Amino acid sequence: MSLFAALRLPREILFGKGQRHVLPMVAGRFGGRALVCTDERFAGTAVFAEVVKSLQAASIEVLVHDRVLPDVPRDSVSICVDEAKEFQPEMVIGIGGGSCLDFAKCATLLLSHGGKLQDYYGEFKVPGPTLPLIAVPTTAGTGSEVTPVAVISDPDRTLKVGISSPYLIAAVALCDPELTMTCPPALTAIAGADALTHAIEAFTAMRRGENPELPQKHVFIGKTALTDHFALLAIKLLGRSLEKACADGTDADARADVMMGALAAGCAFGTAGTAAAHAVQYPAGALTHTAHGLGVATMMPYVMTYNSRVAAAEMAEIGLALGLDTKKRTVAEMAAATIEEIRRLFAAIGITPTLADLGLPADKLDWTAEQALGIERLIKNNPRPFDLAAMLRLVQAAHDGDIAACAM
Repeated sequence: MSLFAALRLPREILFGKGQRHVLPMVAGRFGGRALVCTDERFAGTAVFAEVVKSLQAASIEVLVHDRVLPDVPRDSVSICVDEAKEFQPEMVIGIGGGSCLDFAKCATLLLSHGGKLQDYYGEFKVPGPTLPLIAVPTTAGTGSEVTPVAVISDPDRTLKVGISSPYLIAAVALCDPELTMTCPPALTAIAGADALTHAIEAFTAMRRGENPELPQKHVFIGKTALTDHFALLAIKLLGRSLEKACADGTDADARADVMMGALAAGCAFGTAGTAAAHAVQYPAGALTHTAHGLGVATMMPYVMTYNSRVAAAEMAEIGLALGLDTKKRTVAEMAAATIEEIRRLFAAIGITPTLADLGLPADKLDWTAEQALGIERLIKNNPRPFDLAAMLRLVQAAHDGDIAACAM
């Protein structure tokens, strides 16, 4: 196979301690009026007040929308857009967790192209460039600051729905690990596990070949040489520091590693895509009303076990990135050790080990499997194919905690 790769990223990625202080300089390149999207909690912090004051001191008018809700309810975006139209923003700044960044993407989309969010569900539905978006994450998990997707909740649909387009990628991702220092341990764990799952699924995703038209017809194209680079970097950083950051939130080096890991994972899966762990989480999360990161992390060891039959070499490379000892181990043994290390790490930071513990009822397993199998954009990215029987086995095994059953 000849070398093939694709990558879609922001025009500028800024990472490091204190980067939030250059936000006025960055924003000033895009104009003099900024719509700032955040949630009520972060809007009440001294850090947010400092950010707004710094923008205003740089002669940038600011309109703050501080009512972003978890999982981005569909109609909440149009409320913000209606309020902002008269203000005529020249840029949008999303600051907060993944929902704040996804909300900002959606607001930017509707301000630029009008209509309803429903008009843009799916891939490549955004007709052209949008207002510049500056994404400033305050958690380290979703990678939304660098990805081409926004996930929202639609009251007319059971499952969350995505809008995927290269035009949704932020103009600038501004990542300051100091903004994550007050993130509580449970959220640090769930967000970090989400990021590690992104990286693992991107690295083990289906390799689809070298068709030059592939990136033109699909937002998520499977693993490539460049996405692999970012995925392994994410795995290395998260493997060495996620547990530390959860145990001691004041560990600045660990916080920086975890935020960089989440960023790198976003760079990987924003082009490669994710797979079966995410497919199961969508219906499971809809039924249990649990955090996305918790659900995908719960599924990850089971999905890795299912995929190890065809992706043992990739699992072994993940183990190397995690720092596992390779001495006298076959590829298969290394793959098994890698899965066990992911289970150990997730258990250490409090990730729920089974779908039953997540609250998924036993009588909903068939429905969960059917819904997961129907999410084609994710299932087709999985390295080992699924039929309904295989998906049912996976979901049953993850519900019962029987990881060995996934290898069948």
